[in-house]
Amino acid sequence: MRAPLRGRTACASLLTAALLSGCGGSAAGPAPQSPEPASPVQLCTKLISYWAEQDLTGGKWAGLDWEQKGLSNEQYELYSDIVQAARAEQRQHGTDAALTWLRRRSAERCKATNGATGSSENWRPPT
Repeated sequence: MRAPLRGRTACASLLTAALLSGCGGSAAGPAPQSPEPASPVQLCTKLISYWAEQDLTGGKWAGLDWEQKGLSNEQYELYSDIVQAARAEQRQHGTDAALTWLRRRSAERCKATNGATGSSENWRPPT
């Protein structure tokens, strides 16, 4: 059966309006600027704190090795130290306190080692 002409016309009009509203006109403004690439310190902090949190909370990906996690050799060393100390914090003060501690400590250690990338043979700076 064929839909009534009025229904098809209304549907086509709605589709056209939706498509046109998605196209950037002068009212849309300039295109957004792409963000600055993350620094080695920022990348290190994100990687180590993410994987340490996975370990502490028993996350789905906690069992991956250092290469699968994307860590340099030096980052893995920091990660191991932080996880070990965070587990002690978790036993004494609970998971929330341990997560807060490990995020802060990851940032401190990554900053102190300028991203902890020096010992990785396959590391490349962000582009």
